[in-house]
Amino acid sequence: MKKIYVTHSSNFDFKSNLYEPLRASSLNKEFEFIMPHEQTSEPFNSRKLFDEGCDLILAEVSFPSTGQGIELGWADAIKIPIICIYKRKSKISGGLKVITKNLIEYETTQDLIKKLKEKLANFEFK
Repeated sequence: MKKIYVTHSSNFDFKSNLYEPLRASSLNKEFEFIMPHEQTSEPFNSRKLFDEGCDLILAEVSFPSTGQGIELGWADAIKIPIICIYKRKSKISGGLKVITKNLIEYETTQDLIKKLKEKLANFEFK
């Protein structure tokens, strides 16, 4: 089963707007989602996870986050594929286009899950 690390800013309700929709979707049966703050708010050693093996980074980039930027830099440096998702009308960093061409704009959580299913159905993992 492919491991997908979910990264995001802490400046929004990621549990309700990201974690719960992913867990409730059929994608949760197809992929192993690693959600670093699902059970705790303690820091998560994402670098260790990346070094041990991670197949994809799913980055919710609607809100700027220094920590997330560091994680995306690490992932890019060791060639882990990245998919960035963002809420419509969000102002996202132009630098994201340097690390991935996989950008998904969504309007609702249902729209997000639908578009993510389509993207992952044909995604070429490393």
